[in-house]
Amino acid sequence: MVARRKAETGILGSVHKTVAGLRKAGLVDKATMREFDALCLTPVEPLTAQEIRALREREQVSQPVFAHYLNVRRDAVSKWERGEKRPNGPSLKLLNLVKAKGLQAIA
Repeated sequence: MVARRKAETGILGSVHKTVAGLRKAGLVDKATMREFDALCLTPVEPLTAQEIRALREREQVSQPVFAHYLNVRRDAVSKWERGEKRPNGPSLKLLNLVKAKGLQAIA
């Protein structure tokens, strides 16, 4: 079961817990559970260059320190902030986590 859900509590959390219980009881197959888990993942939204810079400044860290937290090179952060490149994949996921929960969420 995937632990990264949109909500641990509330309606989605309750529904996910119910479906996981049905899976354990053998009433929901593995493929259906995987599909359900995928639907419950936190969405990853693209960020603009200005949003990335504002995010880094909100966390009060330099580009090299921010890059270290994200496990990317400093020049990658610089290029993102200038709009020369756009983050994708794991970097974009981490940026969205930092946006939602702060830098300590990935520390």
